[in-house]
Amino acid sequence: MPASRKLGRADAAALAKASSKVIVAKGKKVETFKPGGKAPKDCVDAMLGPTGNLRAPCIRAGKTVIVGFHEDVYAEALG
Repeated sequence: MPASRKLGRADAAALAKASSKVIVAKGKKVETFKPGGKAPKDCVDAMLGPTGNLRAPCIRAGKTVIVGFHEDVYAEALG
């Protein structure tokens, strides 16, 4: 998928549904969600930026999705 393609609410919901854990980092704030095959509204809302598009960076590592950047989260999740 080209990086220039904007991913919206439906794409974020699909990512959340397919994940066992979603970690969203916004600055120093880190939220962890366990969607369990669903796409909870609070999880999807956290994944989206002010424009309504999926925030960057977004990484899927196995069944875990990491949205946003927080150095400690990356170190823990990716080794």
